[in-house]
Amino acid sequence: MNLLRTFLAVYRSGSFTAAAPLLGLSQPTVTAQIRTLEQQSGRTLFTRLPRGVEPTALAHELARQVSGPLAALAALEGGAGPLFGHTAPVHLAGPSELLCTRVLPALAGLVADGVQLWVTQGLTDPLLEDLRAGQHDLVIATRRPRGRALASLPLADEEYVLVATPDWARRVAEHPAAGGDPCVALRELPLVTYAEDLPIARRYWRTVFGRQLAARAALTVPNLHAVVAAVAAGADYSVLPQSLCKEHLAAGRLALLHDPQEPPLNTLFLVQRPGAGANPDVIRVRDRLRSAARAW
Repeated sequence: MNLLRTFLAVYRSGSFTAAAPLLGLSQPTVTAQIRTLEQQSGRTLFTRLPRGVEPTALAHELARQVSGPLAALAALEGGAGPLFGHTAPVHLAGPSELLCTRVLPALAGLVADGVQLWVTQGLTDPLLEDLRAGQHDLVIATRRPRGRALASLPLADEEYVLVATPDWARRVAEHPAAGGDPCVALRELPLVTYAEDLPIARRYWRTVFGRQLAARAALTVPNLHAVVAAVAAGADYSVLPQSLCKEHLAAGRLALLHDPQEPPLNTLFLVQRPGAGANPDVIRVRDRLRSAARAW
């Protein structure tokens, strides 16, 4: 019975390391118990990954068979906790700007209803690695995760816009050498970005203008919120997610420097850790995000 409890903890948490504190065991003990269960069954239950584990087909079937009986036994024994289907905090992670502007407002009602959220901000690649290691239940990613180990679904498309203050926009439009090409005028103006390699701006230039961006950043700040603040204060121009600029554009604090017929898009994905669905609040958060994202 203890081996099956350990198996279910590893299956639902996605790693030996994450399962250990749920069980009150050390990580070597969890590893040894899974190895014993695999030896007794004569089958491999988990594929070891650089960060975490991936359940095999046999593991999925075994989890389906034992989760109900173990939950019933835990109820008879007075047990509780996330291993047996009771709610636990939902560990959610994603880009800082998206969490602040879209995600947390969408989930406020669930928090008021008693859902516990532990929220982490960061870049997609590190967050997906942490999810594989069992540290997160759900990650909002700016790209689809590679491989088939992680289940993901498209959440929303993010549109990018080229913006500056109205004063800078007039200067660009009236530039004598522009001739309708904003790239000419923008060569002489400072660019604001959140990363030295200018990922969003380079993509915009490549997609919309069909050329490489030749500019260098005049101001590099920690995140996109800081970019919005700097540009709105007059620190020239940048390429930003439309969701971050919407209120500034509506209020006239920012203006479009270019309005292409097909603006570049980036698809956001909602990624779920294997086994995280055992916590019903994870499903509630996932479904609420999917519903809210229709209006993003």
